[in-house]
Amino acid sequence: MPLHIGTRCIAAAALLYVAITGAEAAPTRVSLAAEPYPPFAAKDAEGQWAGFEVDLAKAVCKAAKLDCEIVQTAWDGIIPALNSNKIDVIWASMGITPERSQQIAFTIPYYTTPAHFVGAKGDSFDFSPGGLKGKTVGVQTSTVYADYIARAYPEATVKTYSTQDAANADLVAGRLDLGLADSIALADFLKGKDGECCEVKNVPRDPIFEAGIAGGLRKSDIDLKARLDAGITAVYKSGEFDRLAKRYFSFDIGTPPKD
Repeated sequence: MPLHIGTRCIAAAALLYVAITGAEAAPTRVSLAAEPYPPFAAKDAEGQWAGFEVDLAKAVCKAAKLDCEIVQTAWDGIIPALNSNKIDVIWASMGITPERSQQIAFTIPYYTTPAHFVGAKGDSFDFSPGGLKGKTVGVQTSTVYADYIARAYPEATVKTYSTQDAANADLVAGRLDLGLADSIALADFLKGKDGECCEVKNVPRDPIFEAGIAGGLRKSDIDLKARLDAGITAVYKSGEFDRLAKRYFSFDIGTPPKD
């Protein structure tokens, strides 16, 4: 074989090796929702993502021996982004539902909290079936809370918002009778000056809130799911989950993995 041909073959092989190892070394893109959702995830004064879910994602990736990159995706497009390979993991307080489970796979749950209805102090409501007729309820779009209110109280007028902050603002302004969201996210709102107007009115009980919050993955990513499940389990067993949770919450939000 002439020397120049051999050199070309070696160079081509080297380029192929670099391409393969580079692909293997590509970080796992773990996506938060682009919309702030404190205390789970929001940008700090320096424009960096911070919060409980950010810290937890980093801990799980470390335990799973994954090189993870935190990215952001608009909430209403986050499942299409996953299925079109723009991201690898949804890590954005996504509740497990039968409808979502038809589109994507889920890790084991990593936290669970109840839902809360909140409304103006002094207002009273009937939460029996049909009792919210004539009432306007605000929820974040494409969430288990939006699914629940549409099914449990079809007589209510439902307003959807791209962010929970926007829903809270309309509640404060009197454009909503009630808001429905995760109890932790609402707790921060109620503790603030804007939330002085309002209080918890009801804690709805439904299986849709009990399935838990988990990471979302493509159904084909079986190995990645196994590694993330093992990472979540390791973070719980080491006590790291409790240490992280205590930075942000004064109550238990854990969903210990089943043996």
